[in-house]
Amino acid sequence: MNKKDTDIKNIIVTSSLHLAVEQGWEYTTLRDVAEHSGLSASELYAAIDDKNDILVILGRIIDQKIMADIDVSSEDDTRSRERLFDIMMDRFEALNEYRDGICAILESFKYDPKQMVISAPYLCKSMSWMLEVSGVETAGIKGALKVAGLTGVYIKVLKVWIKDESPDLSKTMSALDKSLGHAENMANTLGL
Repeated sequence: MNKKDTDIKNIIVTSSLHLAVEQGWEYTTLRDVAEHSGLSASELYAAIDDKNDILVILGRIIDQKIMADIDVSSEDDTRSRERLFDIMMDRFEALNEYRDGICAILESFKYDPKQMVISAPYLCKSMSWMLEVSGVETAGIKGALKVAGLTGVYIKVLKVWIKDESPDLSKTMSALDKSLGHAENMANTLGL
């Protein structure tokens, strides 16, 4: 992807988040996004497949921000659980940059739950990446269970993050630590 494509996608995401706050995600149309972002219908069509694609792009932007700070080549003695905790907290901190828009979108899922279902595969891909860069194997059935478990943890903690407006995200941090602890105990019990 070239820089121009990246810039256009960033403009689309920024405009979409603004519109989600202003008028609600469920009421935001692709026409609204094109108009607000100053793009023609043709430019918008070339950049995204549909409205859900905007959420996928946002997820990838957040993932890339997190990946930029991870050195997978280093021999780190930190346990996978601790690395995963740090990476997931980095993710919640990255979400803060888009807090109002993300909260508006999540609120709209109450009115259109199919959007959450449509987004689930992309969220699972993201969680798979988070596990992989943490040093946790995701191959096979055991890996699929780990991805599903981390996706559940993320959704559970996301509900806390929505209400956690503290500068250090202390409630989110506590909920993540507790949820990862439960998930780790479950994984150990199941032999994962």
